[in-house]
Amino acid sequence: MTNFNKLTITDLQQRVDDWIKEFGVRYYNELTNMAILTEEVGEVARIMARKYGEQSSKITDENYDLGDELADVIFVVTCIANQTGIDLSDSLERNLKKKTERDKTRHWENKKLL
Repeated sequence: MTNFNKLTITDLQQRVDDWIKEFGVRYYNELTNMAILTEEVGEVARIMARKYGEQSSKITDENYDLGDELADVIFVVTCIANQTGIDLSDSLERNLKKKTERDKTRHWENKKLL
């Protein structure tokens, strides 16, 4: 069994796929997963607005766990990647390379960040 503390993105994609096949029966269709992703991001936003923003908490907000909700987002993103044939490791490498080439000086030149 993979150790979650050292879980690579490739391992994550395989673990999610294995979980879906063992416990989830099959992947939801892509549009359903997009709706679920939106719901999960909304739960992250709810916690952020109450814990770090100005919105007051309700008693029902006490059991929300930001780490758990972020993990839900990662899980659904991984499901979408798996069912659409995306290798997230490769995609993240390309994305970081693109950002590095495009933004290597941009943020250092932004006086609002200094």
